[in-house]
Amino acid sequence: MRVHACHFCSSPVYPGHGIMFVRNDAKEFRFCRSKCHKNFKQRRNPRKLKWTKAFRKAAGKELAVDSTLTFASRRNVPVRYNRDLVATTLKGMARIEEIRKRRERAFYKNRMKGNKEKDLAVDKKLIADHPELLKMRAVELRIKEEKRQAKEAKKAQEAEEAEMGVSEDEEMDVSEEEESDEEEESNIRQKILLKNKPKSRTRVKF
Repeated sequence: MRVHACHFCSSPVYPGHGIMFVRNDAKEFRFCRSKCHKNFKQRRNPRKLKWTKAFRKAAGKELAVDSTLTFASRRNVPVRYNRDLVATTLKGMARIEEIRKRRERAFYKNRMKGNKEKDLAVDKKLIADHPELLKMRAVELRIKEEKRQAKEAKKAQEAEEAEMGVSEDEEMDVSEEEESDEEEESNIRQKILLKNKPKSRTRVKF
């Protein structure tokens, strides 16, 4: 399965996807979507559009010169099938991909290294030019703290109400149990009285 690269933005074009344009001189141009195809027909330069790989490489935002990138170039060299060669090629591809990702991470970290100091300098200059921002920030922090305290107080109140409700339920359960015990005792006493009650003798007259 061959995965082509978009002629305009260098995105991958998988089989069954994208658009292919064939010029009069039989040269093929593959595009990942209609957006790239329309920009190509309008003769736009991909190095001047920020969303293309060409712009990012030209602006130094991505790794452009590296030995791992040369392995991805297309080679029209027919090679006879060999199982060992295929196995070693697949292992080499995985290893090269791992090295490429590691180098890209290192390149990105090196590119972003001085950004924190620059942002800090910009923030300091902004505060020096507009000192009233500190007062606004203090007000925001005070409002945030008041909201947090109100939230905590509400939670504590809900917890106390829940505890009170549990204690009331327990008291009601105890009172219900006592009432049921008293009813059982009264029923037992009535049964005992009925058993001990003397039977009345009835006289029959002839």
